[in-house]
Amino acid sequence: MTTIDAFAEPDPEMEAVADELLHTDPDGSRWAAVVRHTYDMIYNGAETGRYRWDQLMKTEKTHFGTLFEINAQREFEFDGGDETDYRIAGHQVDAKWSQKEGSWMLPPEVFGRLALVATGNDERAIWSLGLVRVRQEYRSEGANRDKKTTLNSLGRSSVRWLWKDSPMPANILLQLPRPNIDDLFTRKYGTQRTNQLFRLAEGQLVHRSAVRTVAMQLDDQKRVRTNGGARSALAPEGYIILSGTRDEQKQIAADLGVPVPSRTEYISVRIVPAGPGSGVEIKGEQWRRATPGEVSTKRAPLFGKTEE
Repeated sequence: MTTIDAFAEPDPEMEAVADELLHTDPDGSRWAAVVRHTYDMIYNGAETGRYRWDQLMKTEKTHFGTLFEINAQREFEFDGGDETDYRIAGHQVDAKWSQKEGSWMLPPEVFGRLALVATGNDERAIWSLGLVRVRQEYRSEGANRDKKTTLNSLGRSSVRWLWKDSPMPANILLQLPRPNIDDLFTRKYGTQRTNQLFRLAEGQLVHRSAVRTVAMQLDDQKRVRTNGGARSALAPEGYIILSGTRDEQKQIAADLGVPVPSRTEYISVRIVPAGPGSGVEIKGEQWRRATPGEVSTKRAPLFGKTEE
């Protein structure tokens, strides 16, 4: 996973920072959540209905790095640096994001210091984060008017990757066929768009941010809950919508053989009655997941409106 310059001297500061980052987030899940949250913030889907990078204005794309830096500081509570963004394990570290790997813009004040470099791809639902010492020999020759430069090929190959192409919670609106999502957004009302999302995404994890985007409102739970939400609307079609905030519902997802949602996710499953002892017990009855094209013959059970 790690790629470094074979001729570079040992860097105890880098190792100390790397150890601290790995200690505070061994599996990278917290960093993945930071990247997911930053994409969702920049899209601002609840107000704009946007969910793709190409829908953003140039100034918004430029602002992504600042939001990433802020969100990471909030999540990990890094101390502030003197001339850099953070102080991690007692060492100065500057945070840099680029949508394209290797294109991090490095100002003069970071030369000689450690940079935490990160990148991601929302369509592929992956992210990467590493450390590099910004040495003079790692700098590209050109500079912009702010005297910022990028890493040359030697510098890029010297990044010590802590996580490389690691998964993050997926944006379901980018995973489903584009024509289906375009059609979804032609529906006039948020309730209609939310219901259609759960039909399209049957058996796939749906992040709360996706519900907010299609509903174009901040209260995703209102659009999902039983009392007037997608659960009651889709029950006659055989759908149940499971939330990761309830252990019972997470267990039902596991028993039905679909992905188990986290606390920030939902999953819809279309079910049909099963014979005695041949299915999953839900609300005192036996059910199984419907096969593609199978007709639902019975209304799906409802979960209480407070079970979000």
